[in-house]
Amino acid sequence: MRIGIDYTVTVTERAGLARHTREFVAALLELDLVNDYVLTLTSDAKQEAGVDLLRRATICRLPFGKWITKTGWQELRVGPPLETFTGDLDLYHSPNYLLPPLRHAKGIVTIHDLANLVYPQYTDPGMAGWFDEAVRSSIERAARVITISESTRGELIDRLGISADNIEVIYNGVSERFAPVDEPSVLATVRRRYGVEGPFILSVGSIDPRKNLQRLLEAYSILQQDRTITHKLLLIGERRRWLSEDLFQRVEALDASRSVAFLGYVPEEDLPALISLADVFAFPSLYEGFGIPPLEAMACGTPVVASNAPAMPEVLGDAALLVDPLDVAALADALRRVLVDRELRAELVERGLERSRRFTWANAAKKYLEVYEKVSLGRAAVP
Repeated sequence: MRIGIDYTVTVTERAGLARHTREFVAALLELDLVNDYVLTLTSDAKQEAGVDLLRRATICRLPFGKWITKTGWQELRVGPPLETFTGDLDLYHSPNYLLPPLRHAKGIVTIHDLANLVYPQYTDPGMAGWFDEAVRSSIERAARVITISESTRGELIDRLGISADNIEVIYNGVSERFAPVDEPSVLATVRRRYGVEGPFILSVGSIDPRKNLQRLLEAYSILQQDRTITHKLLLIGERRRWLSEDLFQRVEALDASRSVAFLGYVPEEDLPALISLADVFAFPSLYEGFGIPPLEAMACGTPVVASNAPAMPEVLGDAALLVDPLDVAALADALRRVLVDRELRAELVERGLERSRRFTWANAAKKYLEVYEKVSLGRAAVP
């Protein structure tokens, strides 16, 4: 087969979908030595990310930039079919919600979550309508839809009326780079690099309302009333995203600027050490399609407190303390318990390490290849 994959997000973004796409494509190319792969990039992509891992793939640069690709080509489907630029393809997989116009290739699209529909109040005003139209069109044209959790699969069926027979679930993986870091020199270097002193609570994720960081700040404020807990709160993620100003105002209102630090984006190579240094990893998100960060924390041997919102129970199981994301007192209590109860910490660390081992990109790659083969042969999806 000649298989195309939309690879643009890996060079236009740094986290989230970019990491997902880099990881599964790298694992897929290591696994599959038979089929030919064409990775498409927009003309304004400045680099070919992870090109050392892509020696088996052909890179196809489209003759237009990201904005025209997304708005005119993928959303409005105005312009020539993809094969005009790639040559004939058997399949084309978009891991980022939208399929371009296709001539003969069978389309496969990954839907990570329905956040724009579930929480439209936290979305750019034009996004909710765009999602309902452009993404629904991609789903309807796809020969197969992939979701990253049973939770998202259920929402596609219930909210959009998508046939269950056309949806496959393929879990994300945890990169092998996420493992406990205990080398003193490495830990000391990372502390100096980010100005981190003393014990801390860590949270990783984009700075936007859906991540529920305002309630995490309020829970942290409750913790600070206990003089025996001297931990700072470190937040890692892209800053100043949609509607994030309220979060920074909340820090000022709580007079927490000295004990709360926003580190912004942190390169992947530094994350395992920072996570390993944390005494607890907090992930109180209101909604997730999967939730890779808490699994990465588990893989680093750090105990996790997370929300019980979709799809956290499915992914984390009993390896984390799960709380109602709207209950600030419960969140504060869970964090406190992990910080003061050594037996509970040890139990969560052990369970977390075991849980994280279940999710590998190698396993995901095998399932992607199985889907490609089934779609090529015209077989039905696995219910």
